[in-house]
Amino acid sequence: MSRIGKLPIPIPSAVKVNLKNNVLTVIGPKGSLEHVLAPRMGLDITQESIVVKRPDDQRENRSFHGLTRSIISNLITGVTKGFEKILEVSGMGYRAEVKGNTLILNLGYSHPIKFVLPENITASVDKQNRITVEGCDKQRVGETAAKIRAFRPPEPYKGKGIKLVDEKIRKKVGKSGIK
Repeated sequence: MSRIGKLPIPIPSAVKVNLKNNVLTVIGPKGSLEHVLAPRMGLDITQESIVVKRPDDQRENRSFHGLTRSIISNLITGVTKGFEKILEVSGMGYRAEVKGNTLILNLGYSHPIKFVLPENITASVDKQNRITVEGCDKQRVGETAAKIRAFRPPEPYKGKGIKLVDEKIRKKVGKSGIK
């Protein structure tokens, strides 16, 4: 039995869960999310918890068991607490600002980069060098943070660029000069 898949998922009182035609809809204070379940996975929904069931012990069903449970747990966490990724912009003259739902990045190019945020994703900037990406969908928050980071990934000599706050940059030494 899957260690993760067999755990029940608690449902907070502010969250409503509906299952219709293999589509799970979770509605909470931060928004609503939908997920299409794997056709073989079953759910036992009660007032206070959800339990994911699998039909048999085939390899594919075992792998979907834990995955389905984790995805549903992330849906419930997203509509109650939300998810966030914090990016740090480092480099001389590098800065960021938010206007409406557009993130404007000055990253040393000849022009500023205007990145339109996807719907249900918000960004805020602290001190022109910390970008906080927030939303209720964990996958979209991570995907948006990765797209922003890709505009100027950190380089290994000085560490200039956009990186996640908890990311460690392994720096290189560079040229040693005349021997």
